[in-house]
Amino acid sequence: MIYLDYQATTPLDPAVRTAMAPWWDEKFGNPHSPHRMGREAAAAVDVARAHAACWCLGNGRLSFTSGATEALNWAIKGTAGPIVTLATEHAAILDSVVAVGRAGRSVTILPVGRDGLVDLDVARAAITPGVGLVTAMLVNNEIGVIQPIAELVDMAHAAGALFLCDAVQGYGRVTIPPACDMIAMSAHKIHGPKGIGGLWMREGLSIEPLIHGGGQDAAGRSGTLSPALCVGFGSAAQAMLDNEYHDDRLIEKLWPRLADPLLADGWTINGSVEQRWRGNLNVRKPGLDAARLISELRELAVSAGSACASGSGRPSHVLKAIGLSEAEARSSIRLGFGRFTTEAEIDMAVSMILDATIRQRKWA
Repeated sequence: MIYLDYQATTPLDPAVRTAMAPWWDEKFGNPHSPHRMGREAAAAVDVARAHAACWCLGNGRLSFTSGATEALNWAIKGTAGPIVTLATEHAAILDSVVAVGRAGRSVTILPVGRDGLVDLDVARAAITPGVGLVTAMLVNNEIGVIQPIAELVDMAHAAGALFLCDAVQGYGRVTIPPACDMIAMSAHKIHGPKGIGGLWMREGLSIEPLIHGGGQDAAGRSGTLSPALCVGFGSAAQAMLDNEYHDDRLIEKLWPRLADPLLADGWTINGSVEQRWRGNLNVRKPGLDAARLISELRELAVSAGSACASGSGRPSHVLKAIGLSEAEARSSIRLGFGRFTTEAEIDMAVSMILDATIRQRKWA
């Protein structure tokens, strides 16, 4: 199986698996217990916390969560005041703002252009004094475009609002503007384990808890932490730092190897070509049935959009937000690659996609 669905999840780094192993077995202590095993686990969690927070610039503290979905829900539901966000955000953002909107908070969802980017003049007109929270994704999970987060942060702060950055896809790959007030992240997007993420909050910021109980972790987040998962997250974050140069070089080498032959065959890139993370290639082909293509390519793992919405049967809300018709959205596929992708796999994937496209056109 050739795996090109890195936006859905990434392969676990073998070094991360090794780092986690003792904490599943002999070092099984509760990190919130006062005895030696508990203190040893707590120390490992604190080291992992420092490693996981290393990509967040500025003074702040990271609270471990069950994943980015919890982190985003917490940041939204733990704050107050009107919210401004973008139409291309992850469902964890959009569904959460709908939920708090039903409870009485004012919500403004800004459109994006054909390139997937927000118009800063439109944003400036919406982010005015009285707004409590502005939230936007650093790198879009479906089309890979990089939003102008630094400018949006400045607008939020000028209006007296907090800024939440969904950094899940950009964490460790794209610089996170240092002025963000809250940053959500997920371990399994950076070659770490599933089931753990984090919400980083700048120093002095306090928000209402989402989960009530013992208040064991930073910022009052309740629930017993898993040392194994925390260590896995920290190890994955450290590996991102250690492999930064290699990963960046690899992405720059693989992008044209994948994109160029598809573009030559008449495929079109969805979203900005210039302002994007190049480990994500979202493309469409006129007349293509993407769902059928994916079904036929049994030895190639690609997707038609977010894994979170893959079972809905509806076209991607992100592709609709950038102005694609339903037919165009249904003719789009997303290809994601990274640290463990080889050039040979890219070449084989291109050949498989082009051959399947010819077969589909022949039997249409």
